[in-house]
Amino acid sequence: MPKSNSNNIHWHPFNGRGDQISEDSLNLPESPPWRTFQAKSPDIDNKQDSWSRLLALAKEKQKDIDRGRKFRLPEPPEADPNKTENEQDKDNKIRKSVQSVIAGVNAALCLRRPLLVTGKPGSGKTSLAYALAYQLKLGPVLKWPITARTTLLDGLYRYDAIARLQESRLQTKDDNPEENQNQEEDQNQEEDIGSYITLGPLGTAFLPSYLPRVLLIDEIDKSDINLPNDLLNLFEEGEYFIPELKRWLKKNPRKEVTVFTEDAGIEAQLTEGVVGCAAFPIVVMTSNGERDFPPAFKRRCIRITMPNPRQEGLKTIVESHFGAAKFMDANEKISGLVTDFVKKTENNEDLATDQLLNVIYMLTGGEDSVLSEEELKELLFRSLSKPEGI
Repeated sequence: MPKSNSNNIHWHPFNGRGDQISEDSLNLPESPPWRTFQAKSPDIDNKQDSWSRLLALAKEKQKDIDRGRKFRLPEPPEADPNKTENEQDKDNKIRKSVQSVIAGVNAALCLRRPLLVTGKPGSGKTSLAYALAYQLKLGPVLKWPITARTTLLDGLYRYDAIARLQESRLQTKDDNPEENQNQEEDQNQEEDIGSYITLGPLGTAFLPSYLPRVLLIDEIDKSDINLPNDLLNLFEEGEYFIPELKRWLKKNPRKEVTVFTEDAGIEAQLTEGVVGCAAFPIVVMTSNGERDFPPAFKRRCIRITMPNPRQEGLKTIVESHFGAAKFMDANEKISGLVTDFVKKTENNEDLATDQLLNVIYMLTGGEDSVLSEEELKELLFRSLSKPEGI
């Protein structure tokens, strides 16, 4: 982590309101002694090259930028003595929930710990990663979507052994089998194995970097039962090794290998078979709460639960997506739709925020729909937890 004036140290750089930090460089406090790692951070000269290329790559991903810029945590309601005791209790719960998320995110940043984020669909779990990358100016998000078949190796790297073998055979022209074998062995020893290795999103996140990368591990609760435990060593040690690369380097000592990374057009130079971080990446793992995790895994994470947006918070989200002009033009209409949405969620209907955005888009687009307003709301406000046809 680059050093700067101690007066500018960020203990709480994330606020959840879409504001970018004013400085060009995130300056977190020193890592705790038990969360320091071996790799050296690239120097300033290297930063101007590799990090500036990452920032340029991030600017090309407008959809990701918009997603981070439009992220909003619900605005904590102001204290109002005229409200009933029940209403004040609800407001206090929302206020504590929002404060807990902000405190948890900033604690994870300062402690160099992964975030385990739970919450209902549409509460902003995935968008939180894009908000961190945007607000803290940390380049493009590295996304690793999880399925039941995902393994740790899928996230770390891919080695294309078949392509290497095929290219090696194509380059062998002599018909003498014995000479062919000798040539192939010499060729395998001399050629750059890095052309066949591509680091995955998880592996790329743990490369030495001028500033920590943002890694999104999406829907980790869908993973195989062993994946959370497989991640423990990487999260503790901050490094992993590539066996194929270590074997090749043993035959080719003192050589530098260039491998592909998850970032399009950006490569990494490795001098050993080990990849290790200088600063622990900002890891955001999302979960829909469909399963529990082992205590050893939870102990290494900062766990937060995203609050469900309320009336004013939803209006802020809608305005950030549709723009202030349209929001003002259709304010009465939008306010009514937001009220309907909130009532449904308070009646324990399982709805996502993007369902509200869909309804608003359809009903404020200026064109008559084939369906009436009530029919359209019935269609698009269907509960996510009820079986189809009910």
